[in-house]
Amino acid sequence: MKILQTMLLTLAIFGFGTVKGQLTTGSKVPDFELKDQDGKNFKLSDALAKGPVVVYFYPKDDTPGCTKEACSFRDSFEQFKDEGVQVVGISADDVASHKKFAEKYKLPFTLLSDTNNKVRKLFGVPKSMMLPGRVTYVLNKNGVVVHQFNSLTQATQHVEEAMAAIKKL
Repeated sequence: MKILQTMLLTLAIFGFGTVKGQLTTGSKVPDFELKDQDGKNFKLSDALAKGPVVVYFYPKDDTPGCTKEACSFRDSFEQFKDEGVQVVGISADDVASHKKFAEKYKLPFTLLSDTNNKVRKLFGVPKSMMLPGRVTYVLNKNGVVVHQFNSLTQATQHVEEAMAAIKKL
């Protein structure tokens, strides 16, 4: 019984697995539109018209884990670009925060401002430890989830998981 309680507590704290309503492998992602770090409209369907897209949700700009994750995507950006894949980060931070974050760390990809968590809810991204979850989705050019990775604590693993899924497309 103690082991089961420990496992359930771990799941509740770290948000491993999926939750009801969360998009999973095989799900078709609904179209959405948000402002990017430059205040321009970004529409998912327009991005998908150019090829596969990696969408990663993260808790907050310029925090240790989120910075590590963003810089990991930055450092692998050319590999994604060579595969014809766009990388898109989404958090509830506003456009100005994203602009500052992108400039500070020289992030070459799109950051989207989801201040009301509309898109986060659309994807069913769970909360972990009262924090917005950290989930990465790899979408094929048809907008279907081909891979999903959920881990609040393994920030750099998101890039490894996404690249491995892209290589299988």
